[in-house]
Amino acid sequence: MNAVNHAMANSLQVVAPFDLAVLGEVPLAGPEQVEAALAQASALHRDRARWLAPDARIAILRKAADLLQSRAESFAVAAAREGGKPLVDSRVEVVRAIDGLRNCAEVLRSEPGHVVPMNITGGSKGRYAFTQRFPIGVVVAVSAFNHPLNLIVHQVGPAIAAGCPVIVKPARDVPLTCIAFVELLREAGLPAEWAQVLVTDTHDTLEALVTDPRVAFFSFIGGPRVGWKMRSRLAPGTRCALEHGGAAPAIVTEHADLALAASAIAKGGFYHAGQVCVSVQRVFVHASLSDRFVAMLADLAGQMVVGDPTDARTEVGPLIRPAEVKRLGEWVAEAVEGGAKLVCGGNSLPNHCFEPTVLLNPAPDARVSRQEVFGPVVCVYTYEQFEEAVAQANAVDFSFQAAVFTERIDEALAAFDALDGSAVMVNDHSAFRTDWMPFAGLRQSGLGVGGIPHTYRDMTVEKMMVLRKP
Repeated sequence: MNAVNHAMANSLQVVAPFDLAVLGEVPLAGPEQVEAALAQASALHRDRARWLAPDARIAILRKAADLLQSRAESFAVAAAREGGKPLVDSRVEVVRAIDGLRNCAEVLRSEPGHVVPMNITGGSKGRYAFTQRFPIGVVVAVSAFNHPLNLIVHQVGPAIAAGCPVIVKPARDVPLTCIAFVELLREAGLPAEWAQVLVTDTHDTLEALVTDPRVAFFSFIGGPRVGWKMRSRLAPGTRCALEHGGAAPAIVTEHADLALAASAIAKGGFYHAGQVCVSVQRVFVHASLSDRFVAMLADLAGQMVVGDPTDARTEVGPLIRPAEVKRLGEWVAEAVEGGAKLVCGGNSLPNHCFEPTVLLNPAPDARVSRQEVFGPVVCVYTYEQFEEAVAQANAVDFSFQAAVFTERIDEALAAFDALDGSAVMVNDHSAFRTDWMPFAGLRQSGLGVGGIPHTYRDMTVEKMMVLRKP
């Protein structure tokens, strides 16, 4: 088999990344299905008599959370099988998704609009003004494979909360989890036309969906090449948010707790086989500590259980496609040929897995130093001066989340001031996230701010009423 998922006529065969076992088959949507979905969603938004009242949306989201909680283990196992994330982490993803649905219900209470001050100038006398949030319109959400449930919750949940009809296109690798989730929403009371799932047959069909002028908001999670291209072709007036990836840096200062740093970086770098947009990729360690740190990190990497993602003991599962294993091997070999020391790992394993790998001092122009690895590879670089580490950390085209490990507040504040990125974690890895906090890629890493309350605001229009006293 040359590819993970195989299109057959008008359907897509979905297979497990670990053993390529067939998991199911889903229909592919062509231009006719895209037009029908857009027409239905647009008509629904324009017919205000059919809009879902806020209390109905809250009830649906709360019921969906309860249903998901009652089926948490089955969703976790199915998502682990389909996407390759180890079951221990897939279970955490389901817990987050349950809380995310409840968060979506809560934003209707916490994001009501605001009062606009009047009667403070001569021209504003005798007037009162306030805002309320209204649905922006049709939402099209294109999602990624690495969190097959929680990413969909982050895109579809806020759309439901906002009162927007949503068309979601899951990653071709993991459509089954998305379909099961949307079916759960319908069981919770969401009318079918409010959330439609389309797996498009070609890139041209997907582009026709995204760039249609009836789309009010485009939510994209995926690679920067596709995301920026789609953004450039949006219809006038379509708003968007893009969440891409990064090459997240972590600085370990000479005043760091090494055991804490090594443990956190091992988790943040090898979690989900490194297939996370804010995985720790580049670690800058003070030269006085580098030998000890590298030895500790390599020891932790070597102890990790690699294998079947549905086995509760597994810590690192497969890469999403066989081609990714080949690519990763080429990148590591290139780095070693360019002067990097292969501390541990570097080899492909059975069932499309790759050893947790630590590289020491790759060349600055190596692909592992400049591009998103999206695999279980952590690069360690030694430095003498803190400013040198910051300069190297900032010297890439990506900017998302970063980390610093230190027991000194002045170093923590200096890193917060100097590191590029939208968030800096202190004594924690760069992949830390809660689902309500702002989550924003800068530079090529994205556009706009994610996180459920922030996405909800994006999918609404804050509409103002001005009342003039008679």
